[in-house]
Amino acid sequence: MLHTHIAVQTADFDVSEELRLLRAADGRIGAVCSFVGTVRDRNAGSEVATMELEHYPGMTEKSIALMVDAASQRFDIFGARIIHRVGVLAPGDQIVLVAVSSAHRGESFQACEFLMDYLKIEAPFWKKEETPEGARWVDARVSDEAAMARWGLPKR
Repeated sequence: MLHTHIAVQTADFDVSEELRLLRAADGRIGAVCSFVGTVRDRNAGSEVATMELEHYPGMTEKSIALMVDAASQRFDIFGARIIHRVGVLAPGDQIVLVAVSSAHRGESFQACEFLMDYLKIEAPFWKKEETPEGARWVDARVSDEAAMARWGLPKR
């Protein structure tokens, strides 16, 4: 049985506590891989004062759950915890946590990377940066699109 926790929230998260909760879910776990994304202070040549993330409640969580299902079909994983923050965030703030458990490290590494790549392109989040030049919406990067192709997933 796959142990999954998905949260979209304004509050920050404690990585140690989230990993503890993931590991507590299943005694078969031999590996946990995690990724934490943070707000950069620069992007596209400009300073970033804040980043605001928006989403569609309910639809976003459902979309992420489908991504976890896709990961579990590709990789032998036991659990996943995904937390994505929304609202106004400052440089250095945590944005996202993807943590995956499995029996062995290879499956955890691959599933974690797959989920993060999938989130970057397919999750229904909209990001707006506040810069000295004004506010601007952030589009997916070419490298994000290439990551999707690497997994054999169709482009949007």
